[in-house]
Amino acid sequence: QVQLVESGGGLVEAGGSLRLSCVASGLTFTRHAMGWFRQAPGKEREFVAAISRSGDKTEYSDSMKGRFTISRDNPKNTVYLQMNSLKPEDTAVYYCAADFNQRSYVARSNFDYDYWGQGTQVTVSS
Repeated sequence: QVQLVESGGGLVEAGGSLRLSCVASGLTFTRHAMGWFRQAPGKEREFVAAISRSGDKTEYSDSMKGRFTISRDNPKNTVYLQMNSLKPEDTAVYYCAADFNQRSYVARSNFDYDYWGQGTQVTVSS
């Protein structure tokens, strides 16, 4: 079955960096756009970034553009989220997700993603 396993979360001071990884199995990785979302306590899940099947197209939330970079390594079935200049408001559980629909665009809505990982906690201290 499809499995997405995130790693790389942790505690970091404001201004620091983290790189999240998500390893996918049980799917043909190159057939699926991948996304990162996050959810803070008491808040709805929000879009962070997404990348096309080949990696040639990316989308970012406006609040993270310029600080976060999404990338993928297709031979390794892995998608990454490099997070720089972290702020306390970036504290959340971060989830990766796989889009099983063949779209001409990179989706930004969590409703467009079909499989989800269990999440990894990122905590940014002030």
